[in-house]
Amino acid sequence: MESIKQIYRIGHGPSSSHTMGPMRAARMFLERNRGAVRFNVTLYGSLAATGKGHMTDAAILEVLSPVAKTNITWEPKVFLPFHPNGILFQSFDESGEELDNWTIYSIGGGTLANETYNELTQGQVYEMHTIKEIQAWCEKTGHSYWEYVEQCEGPQIWDYLAEVWEVMQQAVHNGLEAEGILPGGLGIRRKASDYMIRAKGYGSSIKSRGMVYAYALAVSEENACGGKIVTAPTCGSCGVMPAVLYHLKESRDFRDSRILRALATAGLFGNVVRTNASVSGAEVGCQGEVGVACAMAAAAASQLFGGTPAQIEYAAEMGLEHHLGLTCDPVCGLVQIPCIERNAFAAARALDANTFSNFSDGKHRVSFDQVVEVMRQTGNDLPSLYKETSEGGLAKNMEQK
Repeated sequence: MESIKQIYRIGHGPSSSHTMGPMRAARMFLERNRGAVRFNVTLYGSLAATGKGHMTDAAILEVLSPVAKTNITWEPKVFLPFHPNGILFQSFDESGEELDNWTIYSIGGGTLANETYNELTQGQVYEMHTIKEIQAWCEKTGHSYWEYVEQCEGPQIWDYLAEVWEVMQQAVHNGLEAEGILPGGLGIRRKASDYMIRAKGYGSSIKSRGMVYAYALAVSEENACGGKIVTAPTCGSCGVMPAVLYHLKESRDFRDSRILRALATAGLFGNVVRTNASVSGAEVGCQGEVGVACAMAAAAASQLFGGTPAQIEYAAEMGLEHHLGLTCDPVCGLVQIPCIERNAFAAARALDANTFSNFSDGKHRVSFDQVVEVMRQTGNDLPSLYKETSEGGLAKNMEQK
């Protein structure tokens, strides 16, 4: 497996696969085509179907258009075999002759790949790539999941995770302060600050849940506005982890050093999914985004509350299992409905999974790795209209109304 830095990418929303990935690809293509006088970029499948709502064209044009005239071609009905998020870059000289072309795919979480290049296989850091293996190692050696991360990544990982945690906290603060209408035309108002104010008027139990909602809304709304966030594991699911960790820091006074260890543990679980299945909504639906984020947050919470390796694995397993089959059907191709509310509910479910697992001894019948494989198979079986194309489900139903 690669570094957990690939799970936690710092950047701007609203979509890791539709915004961050294409922007990175455009920069890479530009580096080898500085002398071009014209670019053509063709977006295929899911990228074309929901690209306008996800600002895919804006991300690419921001990189290429200052250098040369750039044309975007949309092909929402054409799905290339490798992955639903295909991009063809072409460069031309003054006579109109093609200088270069490159087909690349944004496969989730800002990661790029094609038939000959795959960032998932670049720079392998972890020898073990299933939770079963890693959990057995933890139980045999007495170490924790986060200690395995440190052993594989080196002590420098803590500086990176400290930056990740800082950006997550700032996204919460920014989202709680901001008000107004989210961009895109749906007329959705930001709700985070309202939820925070209302939550403070309740007793401890409801107040606690309301604050979790507020924090998740804050970060997800920042993402929807193109604000600075951290993929965990994607932009569309970026509100879950910060909500859980920020809430536990505020309510339980956990030190930042312990938060960073929880981030390491969560990143390990997310990395296993990314390696053995997918975190791309265009490939496996929202189960790979919000479902994985819930699993990561559940593992992080269990780590903070002193869960054993078995209890942490159980919490993560529940977080993902109970999101199996979740479709990705964003209304108008925007990362707003149902994405923002899903982040809030997944954050609450992650805390429930932690509580449930910590009441147990960690023993259970269905393993995390089994659920990852089921998620992969389920994602393969989902029709494309439920995988970030906005052609079915809520997107289609609301379009008709």
